Amino acid sequence: MVGDKDTIYAAPLDKMVDFRFDERVVSVFPDMIQRSVPGYATMISNIGVLAARHVKPNSRCYDLGCSLGAVSLSLRHNLAGKDCQIIAVDNSAAMLDKAREVFANDKGDVPVELVRADINDIDISQASVVVMNFTLQFIAPELRQALIQRIYDGLMPGGILILSEKLAFEDESTNQFHIDSHHDFKRANGYSDMEISQKRSALEKVLIPETLTVHQTRLKQAGFVFVEKWYQCFNFVSMVAVK
Repeated sequence: MVGDKDTIYAAPLDKMVDFRFDERVVSVFPDMIQRSVPGYATMISNIGVLAARHVKPNSRCYDLGCSLGAVSLSLRHNLAGKDCQIIAVDNSAAMLDKAREVFANDKGDVPVELVRADINDIDISQASVVVMNFTLQFIAPELRQALIQRIYDGLMPGGILILSEKLAFEDESTNQFHIDSHHDFKRANGYSDMEISQKRSALEKVLIPETLTVHQTRLKQAGFVFVEKWYQCFNFVSMVAVK
C-alpha cells in the first residue's frame, strides 16, 4: 500500500483538534503507521501466520477496526484454501473507500466483506479468528469489557483473539522509558519534535492506553483460557487469547 508522506502535523496548528481517521489521515496512513508504530510490518505478517494455525473450516475471521485492510490482506494471503470468510469492519467511510481499492487490486481468493459499522454494534458469530490491531485503545474504556466479552461469546472453541495495543506502565520510570524510546523511534523516522508533540496532543483524549495487566485481566475475565504476549517493541504489544 503506497500513500503520501505524512506531514499532517509538520506545521504549527492554530487550534488543536482531536485525531480522526478522516480523508487527510487516509491519504498518508501507510506512511504514518510505518513511521509511528515500531514493528508494525512484523506484527501484520505474523498475525496471518497465527491465524493460519487456528482458523477452522466454515468459519469467519473478523478484522475489527480494519483501516485500509492490512490485517485482512495478511489473513487472506495466509488462509488460502482454508474455507473461511473475512469480515473487515471500520467506522470510517474514508478508510473503507480506500480499502475497497486495495482489495480490488488484490488477487487473493478468500472472500472479504467490508462493513462500515461501529464495532460495538457488530454481530460476531461462528468466528475462529478475531483481530483488533490497535483498535481497542480507541474504544471508551467503560465499553471495553463488554466488547471483549462479545468477541469471546462469538468465537468457536479453540478460536483466537489477536489484540495489539499501545501500552501504559504502572511504574513511572518504566512508562517514561518507553515513551522516550518511542519518540526516538519517530525522530529516527523523520518526524520533528513539533510533529511528535502536536500528534500526541491530538491523540490525548482519543487514544487511551492501558497496562498489560489490565488487558490480561480483562481477557481472562471474559473466559479466555490462554492469554500470551507474543510480540512487544517499546510500548507496543500484541497478545493472543485462546477460547
